[in-house]
Amino acid sequence: MLTPVLALVVWTLVIWIWMYATRIPAMQKAGIAPQAARFPGSLDQLPPSVRQVADNYNHLMEQPTIFYALCFYVAIAGHTDSLNIDLAWAYVGLRVLHSLIQCTVNVVNLRFLVFALSTLVLMAIAARQVLAIA
Repeated sequence: MLTPVLALVVWTLVIWIWMYATRIPAMQKAGIAPQAARFPGSLDQLPPSVRQVADNYNHLMEQPTIFYALCFYVAIAGHTDSLNIDLAWAYVGLRVLHSLIQCTVNVVNLRFLVFALSTLVLMAIAARQVLAIA
């Protein structure tokens, strides 16, 4: 149950590298000094292809926190079974797909569909835990 957690952490770090590999050159090209980026919105003038990677990194700091908490709960509660593991891997796969969509083509309807599916997976994991204690 914890291996999918590790996988999503590693994926998040890959996105972090991607973010700075695109952001730093774009800032240099635009003549933006690092100190100028100290306020939210100060990098809005960067190209969308650069901003969407940073946006995705931020997204990986949001909803996945629920995933991490659920996975740790499942493991600690001793509810690790093949369905929970499959659901955890499904969530990771959907989040990777969400990242790839957002960081490349960024089609919002497609991105939202993948996000909604990943949310349903989280709901399934959570519901199984509630039912296990009921």
